[in-house]
Amino acid sequence: MQEQKSFNQDTEWGSLYLVPTPIGNLEDMTFRAINILKEVDVIAAEDTRESKKLCNYFEIDTHLISYHEHNKESSGHKILELMKQGKNVALISDAGMPIISDPGSQLVEEILAENGKVIPLPGANAALTALVASGITPQPFFFFGFLERQKKEKKKQLEQLSKRTETMIFYESPHRLKETLAVMSEILGNRRICLSRELTKRFEEFVRGTISDAVMWSEENQIRGEFCLIVEGRDENDVPAEEKWWDSMTLEEHVNHYVSEGYASKEAIKQVAKERSIPKRDVYQSYHVDQ
Repeated sequence: MQEQKSFNQDTEWGSLYLVPTPIGNLEDMTFRAINILKEVDVIAAEDTRESKKLCNYFEIDTHLISYHEHNKESSGHKILELMKQGKNVALISDAGMPIISDPGSQLVEEILAENGKVIPLPGANAALTALVASGITPQPFFFFGFLERQKKEKKKQLEQLSKRTETMIFYESPHRLKETLAVMSEILGNRRICLSRELTKRFEEFVRGTISDAVMWSEENQIRGEFCLIVEGRDENDVPAEEKWWDSMTLEEHVNHYVSEGYASKEAIKQVAKERSIPKRDVYQSYHVDQ
């Protein structure tokens, strides 16, 4: 077991502070977060241009270095070396809690592997902010983040998630929202959902209803801003007492199972539709059209 006493000064190493930054409203920055950013030797930022605006607002003149998805290997090594020299480093993302759907987990793992200290600060986070205002059961919840961009892979992920009874939390970009909602309607059915965007900002908006309501809303309104989606989990009463042999399979894998046994694709689709109690056209669409 590895034991960390965060505030014991018994090491020559510096510490890595995980510092949340506002997701929209700069007044959500905590006093402690401001002080830490002023006191550390270096701030590692996902986008130094965006972080400079935050630093200027709070009169923070700490040196900024970049740490993002495309330089995490080289920058991570640099941060590790700074910490070995006794330097304290703060990691921030463009907005919200570092590492959540942002780079940083690899850096934390490397530091902990060398028995360095990783000290988290509480603060702004889009997922929990959206969850508590959604009107959907807040716990237990399952945070997923961004679904795959490709429709076929997105369907596979949602098919695997469809059996979860926890409330689910997703992030989605504005230009992929319509497709994601349509796929959710197909795979998850007409569950309750809450869409939120521009959280903590002037144009903060919540859209609450069913998934079919959300699909209609997305067709009738201009989609702007990144979204957080809170989706109701599967009703526990709808979960079968015994799992079927094909429960872990996607529709495509289920059909291919019968094709491999000598079924024609048409008969395989018919059999899958019968076993899953869904329309044949849905299986056909997934197997032939969306591949």
